[in-house]
Amino acid sequence: MEPSGLNLHAALVQRPAHTVLLPVWGDSMVGAGIRHGDLLVVDRSLEPRHGRIVVARLEGGFTLKRLMHRPQGWMLEAAHPAWPPLPLGDGLAWGVALHAIRTLPGGTLPGRNLPGRR
Repeated sequence: MEPSGLNLHAALVQRPAHTVLLPVWGDSMVGAGIRHGDLLVVDRSLEPRHGRIVVARLEGGFTLKRLMHRPQGWMLEAAHPAWPPLPLGDGLAWGVALHAIRTLPGGTLPGRNLPGRR
C-alpha cells in the first residue's frame, strides 16, 4: 500500500491562527479517552457549548473538562469518578479541544518528556 500523502496539519488544524497544541497533565479525562501525556489540538475561536471538552481558565490555572449546562449553571465535569464537577462561575472557557494525539510506547516527540508519562 502506497502512502496517501495525508497532511496531518491540514487534517487537524482548521483555523491555524486560533489553534494551539497543549500537553495533558493528569488523569481527570481518561473516561473520554484523553490521558496524561497526550497532546491536545485546541481551537480558541470555537464557541464552547454544552457537552464539548474545553480548556477552561479557573482560579488562576487551566483545567480540561467537559462543559455541561446544569440547573445550577455551567459546570466543568471530569471523565473520572474521583474528580467532582466544578462550577465554571467566573471562570472562562478558553478553548475547545478537538483532537488528542498520543505517542505510542517506543515513540517520541521532540521536547515532550513529561514527568510521570504513562
